[in-house]
Amino acid sequence: MARSKGKAPSQRQLRVGELIRHELARLLNDGTAHDPVLRAASITVSEVRTSPDIKNATAFVLPLAGQDREAILSALRRAAPYFRRRLAETVELRYTPRLDFRLDLSFDEAERIERLLDSERVRQDLDEKGASDTDSDPDLAETSKGKQEEDDGPSS
Repeated sequence: MARSKGKAPSQRQLRVGELIRHELARLLNDGTAHDPVLRAASITVSEVRTSPDIKNATAFVLPLAGQDREAILSALRRAAPYFRRRLAETVELRYTPRLDFRLDLSFDEAERIERLLDSERVRQDLDEKGASDTDSDPDLAETSKGKQEEDDGPSS
């Protein structure tokens, strides 16, 4: 049965992805990789997504402080068969998925959104929107006026 791209992952996919993520993180940090680039790097495995048939897995990784991203990513891709073999030894699955490694850009995206929200232009738009909302809706204006009186305390 084929799944559409918009469908959420199954409970099994999530469970297997998390199991692989934990084991990959352990393998990457125990220093057994033969590649000197991988031995010298501290790598975070933030997520592993598996295909519906669990035959393919994509690991999203990020080197500590984002250093040498491309070199580490190419070393991980070269070492993917080694990690697959080590996963097969330690994780009990009927079929060990093929591994693909990708850079996790979600932290960069979150930082970009944070900078946008902190920008003066967005703050100005939010201030204008807040003022126009209370002006156009009398109930909201009364509620905010009442709230302001509560904050000021009782008047004597």
